Amino acid sequence: MAASEAVASGSAADVEEASLLAWLFRAAPSAVPAGDAELPAYLAALSGLGLEALRREPGRLAEERAQLGAQTRALAFAHYKTFIRSAECTAETRRGFGGIEQGLGRLLDRLPPFAEACRGFMRHAEQIAQNRRMNNVTLNRHTEILEVLEIPQLMDTCVRNSYYEEALELVSYVRRLEKKHAGIPVVQGIVAEVRQSTQLMLTQLIQQLRTNIQLPACLRVIGYLRCMDVFTEAELRITFLQARDFWLRSILAAVSDDDPYVHITKTIEACRVHLFDIVTQYRAIFADEEPLVLPLGKDTFNESAIFHGWVLQKVSQFLLVLERDLQRGVGNRLDSLLGQCMYFGLSFSRVGADFRGQLVPIFQHVVLLAFKKAMQEATDQFQEEMNSYTLISAPALLGSAISVPMPSAQPGTLQPPLVLLDFPPLAHLLNNILMAFNDLRLCCPVALAPVVAALLENVLSQGVKIILAFHRAEAAAFSSQEQELFVQFCTAFLEDLVPYLNCCLQLLFPLAQIAQILGVPAARVHKYGGLACVDEEAIQELLGSVLPKKETALPLTEKGLALQLPLDLGLSGSEQEEADPSQAVSVSSAAEKSPLPEDARPPSGVSATA
Repeated sequence: MAASEAVASGSAADVEEASLLAWLFRAAPSAVPAGDAELPAYLAALSGLGLEALRREPGRLAEERAQLGAQTRALAFAHYKTFIRSAECTAETRRGFGGIEQGLGRLLDRLPPFAEACRGFMRHAEQIAQNRRMNNVTLNRHTEILEVLEIPQLMDTCVRNSYYEEALELVSYVRRLEKKHAGIPVVQGIVAEVRQSTQLMLTQLIQQLRTNIQLPACLRVIGYLRCMDVFTEAELRITFLQARDFWLRSILAAVSDDDPYVHITKTIEACRVHLFDIVTQYRAIFADEEPLVLPLGKDTFNESAIFHGWVLQKVSQFLLVLERDLQRGVGNRLDSLLGQCMYFGLSFSRVGADFRGQLVPIFQHVVLLAFKKAMQEATDQFQEEMNSYTLISAPALLGSAISVPMPSAQPGTLQPPLVLLDFPPLAHLLNNILMAFNDLRLCCPVALAPVVAALLENVLSQGVKIILAFHRAEAAAFSSQEQELFVQFCTAFLEDLVPYLNCCLQLLFPLAQIAQILGVPAARVHKYGGLACVDEEAIQELLGSVLPKKETALPLTEKGLALQLPLDLGLSGSEQEEADPSQAVSVSSAAEKSPLPEDARPPSGVSATA
């Protein structure tokens, strides 16, 4: 409260003082002194004077003013040089301050660029210091950095020298380095070079699988591929099978293709050995066990189907090669080839790929084609011989009129009818059919029994038609002797040739074996039709129109006899050919002119097997 009253009284005094000054200097308002420290004290002293003192105050002030002016003039006269020097000094000082002011202006203008240059220098100095620190660190870690920089070269050396374990360790280290320092260009370059070396290593490992590599080496290579982690499990299996398949195909391509039999036998051997090795290697490396519980929410892939599909493909390719070579012709070696193929299929049964069942149709087809061809050739040759055959030139019953010493038939053999020697076309026909039987018995599938019987019956029917055509062409000019010879010709065909061929069929396809396959007793096989026999009555009916009416009892052949092949016609002189147990001897035209010599070679007995 007191402070506020003091402030109020002070402000009132200031107002009074201001009003007093304004009244005193009303004539010259601009001459009012401002900021004079002695003025308030003089005004306070002035306000305390009396009236007379106030009247005398202007005079006193004027007198004091005059004294001061006189003193000033006297001082100036006494010390004028000092004043001059002071004025000069003041002017000089003013000029000096002006130059200083200009210099300061120029300095101020140059200070911002200088400050910027200083800041740039500081930044550059910091960069230099940082580079120096980095150089010091680099120098201190020179050995470690050099090792990192030499990783690509070391990786390339390891790969080219087949040090795959060390190479895989380097790959693992580079992967960790990439995760930590993926943004560093040097590290990126190292990673790129290591990836190139890794690709080279992958190529080398796959190339090793394309060579004759053994199981331990296969295990190592697949282990390296798994460590590289570039394939899934399914891709790894496919890659393995593709590489091994490439090697297998190179082995098979090296087999000479000139001789079909040599080609297929070497192919069988190569496939049996090498394909079995590949299967063994695959099963030792990869496990095909299916999981007990399938994972939920994931597409399941049956990896074992890859291997089974590949094995099926290889078996199919082998069967195609087998069928192609068999169609090209392998001679009389089907039995040997069948045995090799069956052994091949049996060996694969140990790995669950028994394909012996697929071999049977192929061999049956080849055997059937060969037999059809042989039957057609026999029919064509019989047609040609009948076209040029004349009954006049036939000898007088060579097989019946001349006593020829024949060796005693061995037990279990079947002697060809010698009466056919009197009729060369029939003997040639029998020889050709027996040659076909000889080829057939080497590989004689029981399933072909009805087909072989039908083909043989068809050949005999064609033979009957040829005989009938011969009779129609020559019957008008037959003499009584020729007519008798023609009847004997037909009788030999019906009573000797046809029953003998029927016996041969029964030896090729025993009824006991057919009954065992059918699962019925042997006595009931006839109820299923003529499975392995020719319908003799049908042949007789076809030829019955040119034969005299009489009752003919066809001889029956003993059961259990083996087929004696071929028919030895006993040619004389240089025309005599040795009888080969595997081939039938053809009749020469000399059989029509000379009898059998006493030293004729006896026919060889060959047992027929089903």
